[in-house]
Amino acid sequence: MNLNISKDSESKSLDWLGYAYGAIGASLFATKGIVIKLALIENVDALTTLTWRMIIAVPFFIIIGLTGLKSQQKKSMAKGRKFAISRSAIFKTIILGMIGYYIASYLDFAGLEYISAQFDRLILLTNPFFVVIFGAIIFGRVVSAKMIISLLVSYSGLALIFAYDLKIDGNDVITGALLVLGAAISYALYQLLAKPLIDEMGARLFTSIAISSAGIMVIIHFLLTHEMSDLIVSQNAMWLMLAMGTVSTVFPAYFIAASIGRIGSEPAAVMGNVSPLVTISLAVFILNEAFTIWHATGAALVLIGMFAFAHFERQVYRKPK
Repeated sequence: MNLNISKDSESKSLDWLGYAYGAIGASLFATKGIVIKLALIENVDALTTLTWRMIIAVPFFIIIGLTGLKSQQKKSMAKGRKFAISRSAIFKTIILGMIGYYIASYLDFAGLEYISAQFDRLILLTNPFFVVIFGAIIFGRVVSAKMIISLLVSYSGLALIFAYDLKIDGNDVITGALLVLGAAISYALYQLLAKPLIDEMGARLFTSIAISSAGIMVIIHFLLTHEMSDLIVSQNAMWLMLAMGTVSTVFPAYFIAASIGRIGSEPAAVMGNVSPLVTISLAVFILNEAFTIWHATGAALVLIGMFAFAHFERQVYRKPK
């Protein structure tokens, strides 16, 4: 009996740790939009910022990935086995890295040239919907009517903000919203498909391979569209690039991967609920972005829908069999 209680307690502790990792990672990722907006003020475009992000971040990922590899090798040796990663797993990780950290990141960075940091974060917040929807399509997971209603509540909030911003900023809002929605969909695919690979090779090694491969693609994209001299930025902008590469990239990426490894893709995605609160606060106080009653109502609807969605999702997936 005591052994079972101990195991249950340990399991709950691991769950809470997974949720904490997810919340911390989401909060740090939430600073990304603020840094990009500040970089735009310094006349650094989205792709240049993304390129600097990778130049700074990838060396960290390579080093931490090597420590992850050594850790996995030690664990395998302790069990009398040799740690090995299949070529298939490496290939899948590279593809997922390009989806989650090249395509999704580029679409998000580009979208921020057209819409506010607040609206950007609220759109990205909907990626758990896509995680569950894709899970239903690919893996046959259940999506209840209550989950669909929750989705509609959140999207009504986005529609409210979209309609207000459209009157103020015109068609740029359409362009930006579509780009960021594409980012949310891409990152949802990454989150959904990452879990088995994280289980196989560990969070550190998986994230290192994924982001390093994405970094190569970003640099190739930059070289095809920019001059090398475009990497020369002001001193203020360089501080922003350093913040983007570390605080907004390296640290949150590992927190999110560790969260997915402990609690799974859907719960980890739901922990992104904390990010709009962080982004809205920073956008208002640092960027002086408008925060009207329309923005407040829309954000509230998005969050209500997300919390309801998470609640009904847990009901569906935790029903006793």
